[in-house]
Amino acid sequence: MKKEKVIIIGAGPAGITAGYELAKHSDQYEVIVLEETDQLGGISRTEKYKGNRMDIGGHRFFSKDRRVMDWWKQLMPLQGSPSFDDKLLSREVELAEGGPDPDQADRVMLTRKRVSRIYYKKKFFDYPVKLNVNTIRNMGFLVTVRAGFGYLAAVVHKRKECSLEDFYINRFGRVLYSMFFEGYTEKLWGRHPGEISADWGAQRVKGLSITAIFKDVVSKLLPGGKREHIETSLIEQFSYPKYGPGQLWEIAAEDMERMGGSIRKNCRVTGVRGTHGRITSVTYETPEGICTEQADYVISSMPLKDLIRGMEAVPDSIKRIAEGLPYRDFVTVGILLKKMKLKNETKLKTLNHLVPDCWIYIQDTGVRLGRIQIFNNWSPYLVAKPEETVWIGLEYFCSEGDTFWRMSEEEWAHKGIQELTQMGVIDGEMDVLDFHCVKVKKAYPAYFDTYSEIHQLIHYLDEFENLYCVGRNGQHRYNNMDHSMATSFEAVDNILHGKKEKDNVWNVNTEQEFHEEKQE
Repeated sequence: MKKEKVIIIGAGPAGITAGYELAKHSDQYEVIVLEETDQLGGISRTEKYKGNRMDIGGHRFFSKDRRVMDWWKQLMPLQGSPSFDDKLLSREVELAEGGPDPDQADRVMLTRKRVSRIYYKKKFFDYPVKLNVNTIRNMGFLVTVRAGFGYLAAVVHKRKECSLEDFYINRFGRVLYSMFFEGYTEKLWGRHPGEISADWGAQRVKGLSITAIFKDVVSKLLPGGKREHIETSLIEQFSYPKYGPGQLWEIAAEDMERMGGSIRKNCRVTGVRGTHGRITSVTYETPEGICTEQADYVISSMPLKDLIRGMEAVPDSIKRIAEGLPYRDFVTVGILLKKMKLKNETKLKTLNHLVPDCWIYIQDTGVRLGRIQIFNNWSPYLVAKPEETVWIGLEYFCSEGDTFWRMSEEEWAHKGIQELTQMGVIDGEMDVLDFHCVKVKKAYPAYFDTYSEIHQLIHYLDEFENLYCVGRNGQHRYNNMDHSMATSFEAVDNILHGKKEKDNVWNVNTEQEFHEEKQE
């Protein structure tokens, strides 16, 4: 029987997941993944630099989708304690009893304690904001009272949610919104929250509010502390590949090719041709020249803007919407330090008494820095010498082509060091050993400009019965990694079962039930 050819555009989480699932049926499908770069994993890759590794954007492996969790565990068995204990932080992590074969010692997930805090005016606040003594002490009595009345006012007088600002104020009140959301959101998107669609909040922090935080606190006081529901933003531990997120996607890609699939790197898709409601071929550029592959199915995770540019006879109205879809680009500056000035004042154990945070959110608007990642705390294996050095990632948000995007690696490092010193995180250049800069285009699909008309674009693309749009950029939706994978699961299921409708693919991460699955 002649195999049907499936072309998958992009080798990020969505593309590799789709390829892996279809490669299980290599007797029926010829699977080809086309990747524009020479790396796998998209924004979920692991950047390597002089023995150190960088997680671009930070990736916690946790999902309420059981299929996603099982998929991860199948590729990389779980090993390790759920706390920052001395054994786990040792460079010589021993395999748990009944763990994987010694030859597979590196192919494991570590269990990590989730610690993320807000650094605001040189004080640490819990993230998400918690109702505890530390928060009240840091805010001060008067500000706490104002915040309380602000929240009560928001409960009594709900705003119509026309913008992200409305979304946050309804859930936290104006005072907390102004302190912890307004400035950071504008740093991230380059737009005030009043200009951004409330859809962003609905997808990223759905269910999170003062009420949810209060319920979380109360549930822990109940006998056994068992909770039937948990918001993703309130999880306390997560799994993490020993050598960063890219390790998992590299393993998945290897397994996919072993099953009969193919991944072609340095292949930039420039054309997606179709007729009579079907895509018939995909054209791409390689270092050797231009190639064209016939296609029975196309699964695209490339940005919608670029997909439409590569199609023929697209109506002007659809072109306008696609061209107007905005993105936010991203720069991570890796800084290798002798030490940090910040001290661990928590009860959590850490190597060399380092602060225990995976992420530190920087709310102060006096600096451009958005977040600090401490790679030692994601996994000690991301750092060449974790006992002697601190390897951090400074996350900045900008737009491709603007003044900040065009800065050199040295300029970015200088800016990062200057801001860290200003905030009291380090003592200046004397603490810096090395640096490395990574730029990522179209890291964050944005929710303004022509985004309000995206439903017209989706309707147009759905008219091509063998075209499936998946993943963060493929749907122009700020999905988490697990949501991107879920869109591919749905697309593959449609192909395997001959289902023509695409609603199940587009509806991932839009329905409340997806976020409210019971956790065992």
